[in-house]
Amino acid sequence: MSGNSFGKLFQLTSFGESHGLGIGGVIDGCPSGIELDMEAIQKDLNRRKPGQSAIVTQRKEPDEVEFFSGIFDGITTGVPIGFAIFNTNQKSKDYDHIKDQYRPSHADKVYDDKYGFRDYRGGGRSSARETASRVVAGAIAKQFLSDVKFTAYVSAVGEIQMNKTYQEVDLDTIEQNPVRCPDPEKALEMEKYIKQIRKEGDTVGGIISCVIQNVPAGLGEPVFNKLHAELGKAMLSINAVKGFEYGSGFEGAKDRGSNHNDLYNNDGTTQTNQSGGIQGGISNGMDIYFNVAFKPVATIMQSQQTINNKGENVEMQGKGRHDPCVVPRAVPIVEAMAALVLADLTLLDRVVKK
Repeated sequence: MSGNSFGKLFQLTSFGESHGLGIGGVIDGCPSGIELDMEAIQKDLNRRKPGQSAIVTQRKEPDEVEFFSGIFDGITTGVPIGFAIFNTNQKSKDYDHIKDQYRPSHADKVYDDKYGFRDYRGGGRSSARETASRVVAGAIAKQFLSDVKFTAYVSAVGEIQMNKTYQEVDLDTIEQNPVRCPDPEKALEMEKYIKQIRKEGDTVGGIISCVIQNVPAGLGEPVFNKLHAELGKAMLSINAVKGFEYGSGFEGAKDRGSNHNDLYNNDGTTQTNQSGGIQGGISNGMDIYFNVAFKPVATIMQSQQTINNKGENVEMQGKGRHDPCVVPRAVPIVEAMAALVLADLTLLDRVVKK
């Protein structure tokens, strides 16, 4: 299996499966001399881990990361950083019923088609549990980019959507509710809706918005490594993501250039930020902001028609512990992937300027 590495100079290679002994990764290219806040790394993992509230999967995993190399006395040494997160609460028997069946809209059948074999326990490598490794690497990337601030939050669950921009809410309140929405009224509405969806044995999708602040101008490598293209690839690599838009996004397609253009101030900033902090694939120093759309989780607790590995029609129903809505736990994943992109492009920029 290829495609397990992300980044060119600041690179993460991840490994592991949902119900294997553990998951982990190797971070290559992280500069030496970075004094790491280990509590901050674990805090991001805790934001992603299962079992943290009543609206997420109840799988209980401590998700404590162990580092094996690349860090000495809390400081990066410049050699590869190896780490692992051991699985402690697998219940593989919950998946025995789908050993020979394919869950609709899941990766089950395509993995079988591609490899002729699949790990059906929790989805194996296709499980979102793999993203814990990304959160570790992203937390280190954030500390490398200490002046840059990454903030993601839930802006929509199903049809319930925030009507405020990130400038109109207090982003410091995101962690004050289990949905991770900075609009208190909408957060409560979203939480009630997710609980209702769970009772119905169903799932629902949503949108995560992210803003990156204090980004220096000049990051991004045209033509094919544009900053927004790299962010798009990063976000679309996350499980269940179906869409990515930055700046004015699809709404900008309805506008006219006379209204959409970001006019300059004398200091080089712009009066508006329809560009989302990126022009020509290069950061312009303004806030970078984007939206990431997540589909409903494929595994539902309702009976559905599907096929087995013999092509026969069968009926199946999901079992086990699953998220009714993935977006609350995906917030730190979006931040992590954004940090990995900017860390990589920062190192590339240094090479170009040498």
